[in-house]
Amino acid sequence: MTIGNSLQVVLGAGPAGTALARELAHRGHPVDLVNRSGDGPAIEGVRRRAADVATPDGARAAVEGAAVVYHCVNVAYHLAVEVMPRVQEAVVAAVEAVGARLVVLDTLYPYGETHGAVMTEDSPWNATSSKGRMRADLDERYLAAHSEGRIRVVLGRSADFVGPGVLNSSLGGAVFPGALTGGEVPALGNIELPHSYTYIGDVATGLATLGENPDGDGRVWHLPTAPALTTREILTMIEQRVGRPLNIVVIDELRPFGPFDAVFVDAYAEMFYQHTEAQIVDSTAIAKAYGLTPTPLADTLDATLAWYRDLLAGK
Repeated sequence: MTIGNSLQVVLGAGPAGTALARELAHRGHPVDLVNRSGDGPAIEGVRRRAADVATPDGARAAVEGAAVVYHCVNVAYHLAVEVMPRVQEAVVAAVEAVGARLVVLDTLYPYGETHGAVMTEDSPWNATSSKGRMRADLDERYLAAHSEGRIRVVLGRSADFVGPGVLNSSLGGAVFPGALTGGEVPALGNIELPHSYTYIGDVATGLATLGENPDGDGRVWHLPTAPALTTREILTMIEQRVGRPLNIVVIDELRPFGPFDAVFVDAYAEMFYQHTEAQIVDSTAIAKAYGLTPTPLADTLDATLAWYRDLLAGK
């Protein structure tokens, strides 16, 4: 069962929200893309609007007329524990008021430290960090709102992003510019461990598919994620594509690096376990249910390097 050709409202115009808005428009849906400023490059078939969804009035204005609302909002990392619950409260109330469905872009944080175990949708939520506990609490509230019949909601969990437009990722603006220019390439933690990354295009495809299939509501899904390779294997694949050895700088004790300043690093320190144990995401459930297979990592790296080449060239 699909939702038909009805208004889709995407909250948050970062890399995920932008890619999702583009994907939904490509599928023929009318799309509003909402952020606080309403600014950003034009996207064919997408209307940009301004609203502050951390406020009840702003959230209600943002979702008015929507059939499906996609929550892709993020905030400055050091503000997440304070601000994200406020965003949730406003968005859930607004979605309930207009009778829309809610699709939430989620993280792996609720699982906490897995000691290298493969993460599936059935993995226990063992977070001990402040941000992990916050995310787990939010997810419990989303699912409770669904089970109580207040709203229909579905959660799509992603590993670390990679792809065109993705800067603030451990496989993003800290890696590709140095790889292309011969500069330093920071690599976090133990680079001999496997680490999953989710292609930003697969984030968009996965969320759009969940938005079109209400039969998946009321649960967590892992978005399509390629089989995990070690960080060293990924860096070797990048070396092969740029035609030179990378100047790899292993960061085994967290410090400011690349686009990440001291404020971010201080807030991220409690999450550094993600780079000192294997991070392996299994996304076979969404593949079996909806036929969604992840983009091969080789293709992801090709697309990402091409985007960064254009960025560095000022295109």
